[in-house]
Amino acid sequence: MIRFGPSGNSESFYEQGNKSSWQMPAWLKNIGLEAYEYPCGKGIHIGMETAVKIGEEAKKNDIFMSVHAPYYINFASTEEEKRSASIGYVLETLQVARWMGAKRIVVHTGSCAKITRKKAMELAIPVFKRVIEEADEAGYSDITICPEVLGKQNQLGTLEEILLMCKLDERLLPTIDFGHLHARGLGSMNTVEDFDRVIDIVENEVGIYRSKNFHTHFSRIEYSKGGEKRHWTYSDTMYGPNFDPLAEVIARRKLTPVIICESRSMMAEDALKLKSIYNSVKNNIEMKG
Repeated sequence: MIRFGPSGNSESFYEQGNKSSWQMPAWLKNIGLEAYEYPCGKGIHIGMETAVKIGEEAKKNDIFMSVHAPYYINFASTEEEKRSASIGYVLETLQVARWMGAKRIVVHTGSCAKITRKKAMELAIPVFKRVIEEADEAGYSDITICPEVLGKQNQLGTLEEILLMCKLDERLLPTIDFGHLHARGLGSMNTVEDFDRVIDIVENEVGIYRSKNFHTHFSRIEYSKGGEKRHWTYSDTMYGPNFDPLAEVIARRKLTPVIICESRSMMAEDALKLKSIYNSVKNNIEMKG
């Protein structure tokens, strides 16, 4: 089943009088969404009691949960202390996911600003192997780790790099952020063929199951020559990418990703727009036979 939802809480959630994220699952179900990514990008600042309550509400309202790990994780740091600390941050995120009953965590893999991409991968791969081993030892083997395609040129996270990491273990799922791909490629995601090409690459590299059930982020993103600058809303049509061609690819190929919208301040509203576009495209394809 394809699911749509936001990363974090829209401004309207609070404007309507809600106070805590444990109220989000029911709110999302009421507006017609099915997924929620809890953001820990700036650090893990949630306790067990609140996390468990979010998980209970998610289960009650059939909301698929994922958790985004801290942005400052860097498997490719030249400092061993920071690489080791990054493993700890992933394990802490997995603990939050366990409390919430979340099925997936999304992970940024690091930076290669001061070293070559080749060297960065040589550092990152052994660290990622340790992450998998320590996660299994800690009892988190049932929670899927989803390394993310990143949007800045100096980040470790091209599509090819992320898929290479996913080959470390068949349980790993790529987080394909199409806004990041668009920004990283300086406006490269425009046509149905562009999106088809990405899915073809994923299928060829990590197989049909993962190319069908990948995790994905989507939003319009402003970029410069360095890649991603900032996220915008779906109504900010001066920025790409458009969702329509991706919706066609998903519907035609019968893909079932979890689609998380990262629009600025209106992530839930825009997730609904993406869902509406997908349903319209899917109906048109089915009518044509």
